[in-house]
Amino acid sequence: MAESWVNYAERIGSDLHLELSGPGSRRAALIGALRDAVRSGRLAPGTRLPPYRSLAADLGVARNTVADAYAELVAEGWLTARQGSGTRVAERTRPLSTAVHPKAPAATPAPHPRARGPRRSPAIRHDLRQGTPDASSFPRSAWLASYRRALSQAPNEVFGPGDPAGRPELRAALAAYLARARGVRTEPDRIVVCSGFAHALRLLFKGGGGRGGGQILRGPLAVEAYGLPFHRDLLAAEGVRTVPLPLDEHGARVDRLGRERAVLLTPAHQFPTGGPLHAERRAAVVDWARARGTVVLEDDYDGEFRYDRRPVGALQSLDPERVILIGSVSKSLSPAVRLGWMVLPERYVADVLAAKGEREAWASVLDQLALADLIVSGSYDRHVRRMRQRYRGRRDRLVAALAERAPHVEVSGVAAGLHAVLRLPPGTERSAVGDAGRQGVALDGLAEFRHPDTDMPAHDGLVVGYATPPEHAYGAALEALCAALVSSGTRGS
Repeated sequence: MAESWVNYAERIGSDLHLELSGPGSRRAALIGALRDAVRSGRLAPGTRLPPYRSLAADLGVARNTVADAYAELVAEGWLTARQGSGTRVAERTRPLSTAVHPKAPAATPAPHPRARGPRRSPAIRHDLRQGTPDASSFPRSAWLASYRRALSQAPNEVFGPGDPAGRPELRAALAAYLARARGVRTEPDRIVVCSGFAHALRLLFKGGGGRGGGQILRGPLAVEAYGLPFHRDLLAAEGVRTVPLPLDEHGARVDRLGRERAVLLTPAHQFPTGGPLHAERRAAVVDWARARGTVVLEDDYDGEFRYDRRPVGALQSLDPERVILIGSVSKSLSPAVRLGWMVLPERYVADVLAAKGEREAWASVLDQLALADLIVSGSYDRHVRRMRQRYRGRRDRLVAALAERAPHVEVSGVAAGLHAVLRLPPGTERSAVGDAGRQGVALDGLAEFRHPDTDMPAHDGLVVGYATPPEHAYGAALEALCAALVSSGTRGS
């Protein structure tokens, strides 16, 4: 497998999303991108920039290009550089405008079968199902330190009724982090804290929300032809009809959008097939939302974890008034930390808060303060980059093991994320899942994620989550997986 920029970028520093475009040299493009980020307020005064080597690796440019760009911006007064303190945005620098976008005019289901009970059964020794990070890697020491600092510094009003929008400390930390790492354009008052993606969907689509007493968003809702059945079931329980969009090598076929009221996409890393939404389609879906007066829901479920390509920025940055970005820490930290966020167009904020209610009953205020401290202290960045390196190593071990033991299996969707898709010959998926189970391996067949109403051709495959097992058990899990593939008859005819 090709050498990844991650090897060079993960040792030190924090993430910084920049788009290098336009005529001229890479140096000029970098200088322009940094100026724009500071001028717009996306990089706040005092923000520490990544070291030369780290940013150069992230952007795929020479180290001297970054050094020269930093030096010129220091000379111009945009940045400061001091020995031992690194390069930072100058404190006197202020954005020319705090406006995110011109203001637009105002305008519990039954649990899914996979959500019932524990994920493991007595017969399962190796859990390779997608959806969870390595629980043993939770940053206990850093979280405890942040929790203690947050608790000791919390004002007394923290222990009263909560704000349905979420603690201002967390919303401010998220606004800065998402701007820096994901290219998001927002302000703290556009962010509403929730307990995760499913909670966000319920708030947006449940009846009784909004100033008029109805749903904030209505169906029909376009969705990708492959996605989580749990989300489709949740939407169906709220009376929302979902319309599947076919997928190809460039992501969702957004040209098939019609009169739907909204569309739900995973543009940074299509779930579960992998791959980002092509740039032309990103622009096209935003144009569709503008023309229809509707909105795009962006599920940014694992945008931090990319390996063999530069990061794909958030779709939200193309039009903050036409895209709702939803994220959480379920992949980066743990699903046990019930914290997520919605980055909303201004016209939806009041309705979402009304749907949520006057009392914060979903996300612990102390957990919110701890996460805010984790982000501001830099511990969150360090954890994400450490886990990115670890998961890339696991991905490489999976690919190498399959190449040696089951070379007939095609591996796809591995440039980012926490899972891979193993493409199988037609008619072999069910037997492969069964043989894996007999080897003590739990995993998912690709068919489980296929929308029942899609007309796109079905593909046999396995969705293998390589993040879940603890490090000491991963080798045995790979051995059992390969043994199952060798014995399952997946070589086809």
